[in-house]
Amino acid sequence: MQSDVTFRCDDGFSMPGVLTSPDGQAEAVRPGLLLIYELFGMNEEMAEVARDLAGEGWTVLIPDLFARGSKPLCVARCLRTVATGHGPALDDLDAARRYLSELPGVDAERIGVIGFCMGGGFALLLAMTGQYQASAPFYGMAPKQMPRSCPVVGSYGGKDLSLKSAPARLERNLTELGVPHDVKVYPEVGHSFYTKPANRVMELVGPYTPLRLGYHEPSAKDARERVVAFFRQHLGAQPADDPQS
Repeated sequence: MQSDVTFRCDDGFSMPGVLTSPDGQAEAVRPGLLLIYELFGMNEEMAEVARDLAGEGWTVLIPDLFARGSKPLCVARCLRTVATGHGPALDDLDAARRYLSELPGVDAERIGVIGFCMGGGFALLLAMTGQYQASAPFYGMAPKQMPRSCPVVGSYGGKDLSLKSAPARLERNLTELGVPHDVKVYPEVGHSFYTKPANRVMELVGPYTPLRLGYHEPSAKDARERVVAFFRQHLGAQPADDPQS
């Protein structure tokens, strides 16, 4: 059950997004997930990830952060926000969270966030807001300091030269906070190991870049199992077709 939606941002802008709801038992109240895409933006791969997570019993919203103008400018603004921790994209994401939490059938007290690449950096920024019950960053930039955080399950590629120090920094921050966490580095892979390449060019050249881009099925499957188990522990819900859900 996947559909295009729009929601109102604080400045009045109507931001588009993709909403994916679990099939069956529409009357059940379920946790919600905010999914923040990678630099390639809204595409079928992100939609497929949303469908997969909805199949586990969560209502998933992907806000289209690149809808505010030309994509290069939107990308630049979002990357600057991830790097500095400040910017209007955070306001848009909070508007998305509010929209998701107010939907019928979504439990506003059980909202998680998952993000990939750029979205992984956002997932860690949002983990510090006190508005989420769990965060799952995939190869996301780790803040130097984290004054607080919700529980975090993080996944990184050991061959990703762009984020060499991020996993250890995240592990240290979360340990100091005493926050439940699971940060894992997959030594055989690089950046974007969870999702298939957005195009043929990236598939061909990705492994030869400093990020060592490339999908790796064994690592992706393991990461998925960890994320689903972590979200189930901290957010609840059962698969959508489970009679007890």
